Amino acid sequence: MLDKTRSYSDVSLLIEGQWQAAAAGETLPVENPATGEVIGQVAWARREDLDRAIESAQTAFRQWRDVPAYNRAKMLRKASDLLRERADDIARLMTLEQGKPVAQSRIETLGAADTLEWFSEEARRAYGRVIPARGAHVTQLATKHPVGPVAAFTPWNFPLNQAVRKVSIALAAGCSIILKGPEETPASVAELIRCYMDAGVPAGVISLVYGVPAEISEYLIPHPAIRKVSFTGSTAVGKHLAALAGQHMKRNTMELGGHAPTMIFDDADIAQAVKATAAAKFRNAGQVCIAPTRFMVQEGVFDTVVDQFVEAARQIQVGNGLDEGTTMGPLAHERRPGAVAELIEDARSKGAEIRLGGRAIDGPGYFFEPTVIVNATRDMRIMNEEPFGPVVVFTSFKTVDDAIEEANRLEYGLAAYAFTSSMHTTARLTHEVEAGMLSINHIGLALPETPFGGVKDSGYGSEGGSEAIEAYLETRFVTTASP
Repeated sequence: MLDKTRSYSDVSLLIEGQWQAAAAGETLPVENPATGEVIGQVAWARREDLDRAIESAQTAFRQWRDVPAYNRAKMLRKASDLLRERADDIARLMTLEQGKPVAQSRIETLGAADTLEWFSEEARRAYGRVIPARGAHVTQLATKHPVGPVAAFTPWNFPLNQAVRKVSIALAAGCSIILKGPEETPASVAELIRCYMDAGVPAGVISLVYGVPAEISEYLIPHPAIRKVSFTGSTAVGKHLAALAGQHMKRNTMELGGHAPTMIFDDADIAQAVKATAAAKFRNAGQVCIAPTRFMVQEGVFDTVVDQFVEAARQIQVGNGLDEGTTMGPLAHERRPGAVAELIEDARSKGAEIRLGGRAIDGPGYFFEPTVIVNATRDMRIMNEEPFGPVVVFTSFKTVDDAIEEANRLEYGLAAYAFTSSMHTTARLTHEVEAGMLSINHIGLALPETPFGGVKDSGYGSEGGSEAIEAYLETRFVTTASP
């Protein structure tokens, strides 16, 4: 068993290359969601701190953009090595402040290192092109240039996974960045940023701030020094920030909410489908934007799938993420159990059957039972709102048309899943399902080398694969005629 009593250090801001307290000396409490206890404090940035971070980002950008891509790549690669070396300590911090089992925290940390390494290689591949000219002795070039200082905003559910994408690709492109980290999980993010600094990234290229999200976003985004915005979070907040960025002609990438449809057809490998989706659903207590959530099962295998899924959910071991054997930790903060319970109660009141769970677990911390709901109907909130918790809702369908219609019914379009042995069905899903990411017969999303992003109200832009760097680069055209 890991040491659960080891101290948790207070978390500072990073501005001008220095770890420091907020100018006004204010802090915000950090809780352990497994106990509800305050375990530390995080510095609370105000406008004076943000002004210094902006000035630092402007100055550093003018230097960083001229660092050869090869050298930038070497620093990022070194940072990925440091992150792997420190994975055990960072994983423990993440579990203390976020709650997920420490094994999952370690997987996230090592996955972040892989992402960092991938983007280190992208630094050397920001290619322009030569365009054939119509006239003799004319050269036409499309060149790529870093867009400028970036403001990035990341959530608490995957503290490293979200931050590493934004910071790494910004640095790879030659941009400086101000990262507004999550106040709920500040220490693990700070340790990620420390890896970049210890790898040699110059002072000011990265700033890390914490505080009231609305105060920071509404000051940074309109600021003329900021040229690019990247946000991961809820659709409602994302729409507001995208509108704010649009008013000031700022590029922006929005990775927003989802309510992932999961289609299981009667010709699927049922045991494999249940095993894969149950593991994915209850990872991080269901607090995953791409988690399979709205399960649609073809009528002929509906009862079999539900019975097997309930049995898989019964095997989930809920507890403190630092305890050996725990496979699901608490929800992240005190507001989440009540929000999840409201959706379940609404479904129950409208005729849904709660086959398993459905309640918060008594005792300290913010634990919730793995929950399975059947007989859901479209008028239930949980069929229309992302639960962001350990809750699965099952409905049945007759035909492929029915499944596709339900999958596309909502305005969300982040992730979708399907299980079938039919190539014809696979072809239809590939062409007709409205999702930025579709995984068929396995859970295969969020790899560093693959696109990561949504469509419709789930946002736009990619934070994975070779597409990610484009939003951080400007294309400039230069044409020259020989004298």
